Amino acid sequence: MQLTRYTDYALRVLTYLAVLPAGDKANIEQISLKYALSLHHLKKIVQQLGVFGIVETRRGKGGGISLLKAPQQINLGHVVALLENNLDVIDCHTSPCKILPACRLKGILAIATQAFMQTLNEYTLADLVSDNKSELIQLLLIEDSH
Repeated sequence: MQLTRYTDYALRVLTYLAVLPAGDKANIEQISLKYALSLHHLKKIVQQLGVFGIVETRRGKGGGISLLKAPQQINLGHVVALLENNLDVIDCHTSPCKILPACRLKGILAIATQAFMQTLNEYTLADLVSDNKSELIQLLLIEDSH
């Protein structure tokens, strides 16, 4: 299984926000530059994260984006489930398979997907940044010297 780029980029945005000093806000341009990602694409992602109540977005002076909850309250499985339209590993129905009525693979893959999501549900955003926060701060928040 592979997550979409949309979800990957959303998790990167959340990681960036999780290592900000308390009370600080980021702007999408900063995040876009640090990760070398499309600004336009990140705007859509941040907007969606705002709709889902994961981040707060404010325009204008004193504006920016920040987490609405503490990193330990943001469950990774929940975020992935919100952002991924389809967690099916294979599509048995678009081009119907001849063995579909007798196929066991779809069931096995469904169990694997359940295990994948169950594992993600055991982790929060805090787990992504707790042991390596100083390194992430160095990589994401400290200006490049060249």
